[in-house]
Amino acid sequence: MLAKQADLVDPTRKEHILALVAGIGAACSLVANPLWGALSDRTRRRVPWVLGGAVGGAGGLLLLATATSTTTMVLGWAAVQIALNAPFAALSAVIPDQVPTERRGTVGGWFGLAQTVGIMGGTGLALTGGTVLSGYIACAVAVVLGSIPFAVVATDDVPRRQAVRSRVTPDFRWAWVTRFLINLGNGLALLYLLFYLKDEVGVADPEAGVFVLTAVYAVALLTTVLTGGVLSDRVGKRRVFVCAAGVIMAVAAGLLAVWPTWPGAVTAAVVLGIGFGAYTSVDFALVTEVLPAAADRGKDLGVINVANALPQVLAPVVAAPIVAGSGYPALYFVAAAVGLAGAVLVFRIKTVH
Repeated sequence: MLAKQADLVDPTRKEHILALVAGIGAACSLVANPLWGALSDRTRRRVPWVLGGAVGGAGGLLLLATATSTTTMVLGWAAVQIALNAPFAALSAVIPDQVPTERRGTVGGWFGLAQTVGIMGGTGLALTGGTVLSGYIACAVAVVLGSIPFAVVATDDVPRRQAVRSRVTPDFRWAWVTRFLINLGNGLALLYLLFYLKDEVGVADPEAGVFVLTAVYAVALLTTVLTGGVLSDRVGKRRVFVCAAGVIMAVAAGLLAVWPTWPGAVTAAVVLGIGFGAYTSVDFALVTEVLPAAADRGKDLGVINVANALPQVLAPVVAAPIVAGSGYPALYFVAAAVGLAGAVLVFRIKTVH
């Protein structure tokens, strides 16, 4: 929707408009997630943050629906990112609040499944009616309706705060570094996919190619996002699954570097989906086991989630000079190396098997 709207605002500057809007939104997300998490830690329940964030996010979407300038787009998308990080931070914290350690891989799988299905469903909603206005309205309605079931059935209680301030542990730091590197590698691999298909592979319709690869990736991800978490719970190990998933994702980036053909791109999409699906569920479970204190789960998970958003900001800065100087194969080799580093460093975490 943002890309279509940027084209409507100014077709000659659509790439710059989209980059500006997305970049400012990502920066807002970096600040908002840990902030909302910390605030939800200081209340008796997390439900108000889910409901309030959903309503605020819907308001931002409605502002976007009426945007006819770059400034209004920036304001609307910033409002969406700030508001919707409140329910995301609160819902992330509910899982370690209520789910026993030995079940968090499975529940983390369901959480990852919900995000994947949400992205796919959101794409469908955005196409409802075929216009920017109707698409944003449909998304706004879905956001509000989606928060109601949790508000109705939730019985969450936020752990009481302790008098002693929690300290960040080395394992928490290594969990952050691992997630950051793996997400940065993934971001580098996906950032210029459209241009890779057009300039390196020579696909006649690169836009349609990206759509096909995204669908293939999503289907592959769905096959492992639950099974990875379930197997991790049964085996009682996290690190080996995170490492294996990171290696698989690095293999996908390597395939793009050495096999610049359409069959190679499809194969890489399958491999990447398989790896990222397992990583999503198991890494979430691992992170919940290294949080410094129960009373600060919302804040600490917000800090961890910065490792998801920050690579989106840094990926263009890292990728652009590599592509300009050495081409796409070099970019994907770098993406593979970064992902492998994250996969190996997970073993620096000592308190989780």
